[in-house]
Formats: sequence, structure tokens, C-alpha cells
Amino acid sequence: MNTKTKGYILGIIAAATYGMNPLFALPLYKAGMNPESVLFFRYLSAIPILAIMIKARGRSFKINRRETVTLIAMGLLVAVSSLTLFQSYNYMEAGIASTMLFVYPIMVALIMSLVFKEKLTLMTGMCLLLALGGIALLYNGSDGSTLSLTGTLLVMASALSYAIYIVGINQSTLKSTATLTVTFYVLLFGVTLFIIRLLTGTELTTPDRWYLWFNILALAVFPTAISFLCTTSAIQYIGSTPTAILGALEPVTAIIFGITVFGERMTPRESLGIVMILIAVTLVIAGGSITTHLIRFRKMFPRLSRKNK
Repeated sequence: MNTKTKGYILGIIAAATYGMNPLFALPLYKAGMNPESVLFFRYLSAIPILAIMIKARGRSFKINRRETVTLIAMGLLVAVSSLTLFQSYNYMEAGIASTMLFVYPIMVALIMSLVFKEKLTLMTGMCLLLALGGIALLYNGSDGSTLSLTGTLLVMASALSYAIYIVGINQSTLKSTATLTVTFYVLLFGVTLFIIRLLTGTELTTPDRWYLWFNILALAVFPTAISFLCTTSAIQYIGSTPTAILGALEPVTAIIFGITVFGERMTPRESLGIVMILIAVTLVIAGGSITTHLIRFRKMFPRLSRKNK
């Protein structure tokens, strides 16, 4: 398996597992937990899992001062993204919030283009537009309803901080640091934000039923440890922009769980939206070879010079 294939597979896994956030978080909200408490236990549970993985693989926990500064920044960005997304669930449906979160690939593409002068290709632009069109079709708001301004601003803040993280993790001094080690410290420094919030007035709440601790554990394993680990690896293999576009699978995951777990019906509009997203993702994965074939096809029909007309 070549490097690019690994990157695409990891990007798909990262998106699919990150899309599990509402599946495990909403039952905890119903039990009376607040976002800070859910995220505190989520991060705290994920840290020892990653520590065990680091030891099992014989990796080192050692980082230098320069890496420490960068990891603190990356950890806080991820924590802010998680907190603002989870807070938005209190102002709008989780499916709508997850759908709106997908503006982050646009932000990634713009940051890479404007700040790092990465060329925004026609294929990338088409994939972004196609995926956004699919996301728009998956939007399932009530007719005539108005979205909460607070909820919308929270999701936009989540998307922006996540976009900066995706760009930063690829452009920073962490390229030579093991992915497991990076993810471990990102979560370790990220959990400090929730500790500060809980120490400065936010009440610490716990699950009121023993089996809800499995939801905490599932949040720690799937949308945290696995998703962040795969995201970091995918960025290293294929870059920030393709990894971000693959994030289109996040709301698709939410739709699939809505149907299989909560018994929701899939409308023709949602079906079309999923198809559009899958096409966009497929184009991202096959982008290089498609471009090559298009160039070869174009060369079969060379332009006639004015003399030959």
C-alpha cells in the first residue's frame, strides 16, 4: 500500500469516527451533563489509552522545548474546537451543527492558498463545491425555522479553530515527531482548558447511570484517540486540504447512525446529498490520476492552428 492510499484511508477513518460525536454525547446531555464535563472526561479517558499505545509501540514521550510550545498551541486549538462544537448542541440540533461544521475544509483551502501560497486547483475547487452542495442537501432544518445566532457563531468558531489546527499540524515543527506522541500531547495540553473552565465556576457533572460511562469511553476511543490519530497521520501523508475535504464523511456518518440507531428515514434529498459527497470524496482520492487521464484525452484532440483552419 503506497503512502497516498494510506493517507486517504486514514482520512476517511478520521472523518467517520469524528462524526460519532453526537451519537455518544447526546445521551450524556440528556443525563444532565454539561459540555465541559463531557469533554473533560472524554479527554482524560483518551490520554491513558494513547500512553499505553506509545509504550506498546516503543515510542518515546520525549519532546523538546520548541515542540512543547507548538503542541500547547495545537492542544488548545483542538480543545476550543471541541468545546464550541459541544456547546452548539445546546442551541441547535446536533445534525445541523455537524453539517455546518463542514465549512472548515473551505477555511483550510483558503488558509493554504492565502498564507502558504498553495495553488487551489480546479479539481479541488470542484470537489469543495460538490461536497458543500451535498452537505446543504443533508441539512434537515424545520420549515420556516431560524437558526440560533449563538449556535451558529459557536460552530463557526469550532470550524475555524479546527481548520487552523489542520493547517498548523502540517506546517509546524512536528513533522519529525511520532504521530502517537503528537496526539498524546495535543490531548494532554487540550484537557487543561476544561480543567480551567471547571475550576473557574463551571459545575463538574457526572453520568447518573453506570452504563453511561461507556459513552464516555466510546467518546475517548472513537472521535478522540482514533480520529485525532488518523487525522494527524493523514495530514502527514496527503496534506491538509485533501484531509479536510475527506471530512465531508462526518455528516454522512451522522445520517447513517440516525437511520440505523434512531430509526430516522432517509429522504430522496438526503440520498442525493450523500451521493454528491461520496463523488466529491472519490474525486479527491482519484484526483491525480483523473487529471492525468484528462490531459492525455485532451492531447488526443490538439487545437488546430490558424493556418490549418
